Amino acid sequence: MTTAPAATPAPATTSVSPTAHQLWTGWRALLAAGLALVFFGVLYALLQSGQNHQALDPRSPDPAGSRALAQLLEHRGVTTKVVTTTDDAAAAVTPDTTLLVTVPDLLTPHQQLRLHRATVQSGGGRTVLLDPSDSSLGVLAPRVHYAGPTAVQTRRAGCDLPAAVRAGDADLGGTTYTTTAEGADGCYRTGAGNPTLLRLPTADGDVVVLGTHTLLQNENLDDQGNASLALQLLGAHPRLVWYLPSLDDAAAFDGGQQSFLDLIPDGWNWAFLQLLIAAGLAALWRARRLGPIVAERLPATVRAAEATEGRARLYRRGNARARAAEALRTATRDRLAPLLGIPPSQAHDPGTLASAVAARLDDPSTDPHITLHGPPPADDAALLRLADDLDALERRILRNERKAIP
Repeated sequence: MTTAPAATPAPATTSVSPTAHQLWTGWRALLAAGLALVFFGVLYALLQSGQNHQALDPRSPDPAGSRALAQLLEHRGVTTKVVTTTDDAAAAVTPDTTLLVTVPDLLTPHQQLRLHRATVQSGGGRTVLLDPSDSSLGVLAPRVHYAGPTAVQTRRAGCDLPAAVRAGDADLGGTTYTTTAEGADGCYRTGAGNPTLLRLPTADGDVVVLGTHTLLQNENLDDQGNASLALQLLGAHPRLVWYLPSLDDAAAFDGGQQSFLDLIPDGWNWAFLQLLIAAGLAALWRARRLGPIVAERLPATVRAAEATEGRARLYRRGNARARAAEALRTATRDRLAPLLGIPPSQAHDPGTLASAVAARLDDPSTDPHITLHGPPPADDAALLRLADDLDALERRILRNERKAIP
């Protein structure tokens, strides 16, 4: 009675997927850079928000604040009311009010229109705009246009505006303007003749456009005629509404649905365009032809040693010790089976081959089963020892078989 040959065991497999340690090693530098970028971005945003809150704030004693000017106005009998929303600013405008808008360009078109309508309906008063550009001049100061930047320095009044004549020299500049409005007063002109202070008369009041806000700050108020000019421009009426626009004003979105692109600042759009151009140039650079195509004769002959070394490197890169060990054991079993007279179908049977090998060894203490069918090695050193043991086992069997030949 013959027994059916045992099934050939499947070779051990080792996953080549990256482990958690490998993923951490490969990505920790990028993760640290990303966390650092987020941290410094949040820190910078907090610092900037703190600075923006203090700049031109009539409650702030910081050098960039305007508390000194607010106190001087209070001594002259001018009441200052600080507002941060368009609705509060529009509601506070009256014929005996001066409205100061510190950052006009921060207002959306809907906010500008809301503010302009409130000043027109009030029937008088004065509106003072600090450093506006064309994005806000068209609504808040019609017929006034941006003419370019200029340095802030001491300038002569050079006009008939009573406030400028009494103040004399003052620190003006920043932005220059042109106007086509009749009866407008242009003061503190640059060398090109463009004014940095404009006063435009309206039906019942006027609009004052200042090219810089520096003369209103605490650190610059006592220079030249800055204090006199600021007090006369902002103290023309008994009430002063000091409007500090903010980004969280709900009125900014009342003018209709805005898309995500509408909320992105212009600077980010230009930065994205530059990155897009850089990416295109990099793609063209990397896709350039390195030279003519070289024909290669196929099939190419690869030496066995090179193929073996290449496969070994792949096993090592993937930490596939179990697969490498099984390949070594399979090759050894295939070579030993013909020497011991074992059919190829039983070459990988643990019991048959191990028993035949043990019978040919001159050392009964050696267990060939562990060497030929043992567990996969735990590390690279164990894999090297297994290769040496398999080589030594095969040499001993060959030596014994040669001795047995008469």
